[in-house]
Amino acid sequence: MTNPEDGLTWKALEIGSIITEPGNASQYQTGGWRTQRPILDTSKCIKCGLCAIFCPEGCRQQTAEGHFDANLFYCKGCGICACECWTQAITMVEEKE
Repeated sequence: MTNPEDGLTWKALEIGSIITEPGNASQYQTGGWRTQRPILDTSKCIKCGLCAIFCPEGCRQQTAEGHFDANLFYCKGCGICACECWTQAITMVEEKE
């Protein structure tokens, strides 16, 4: 790991260097720029988990009932989960402020 406070310029960094504190992604709300959000219809959901497998952010979490709901703190609203849900249990709706 390379600390930018060491006075190194970007040219001195090796490929693959980490320049920030590792493991800090959970501290940042990445869903703030979302324009659409996924809505889960639990009556159509068969709890297969395909939405969680294909979610590029890994923000679909299994609930106590076994459904996979989106953690909107991290969800960017890409809609991949809705596209992969073959039972059409997930629909994308416009985000409201």
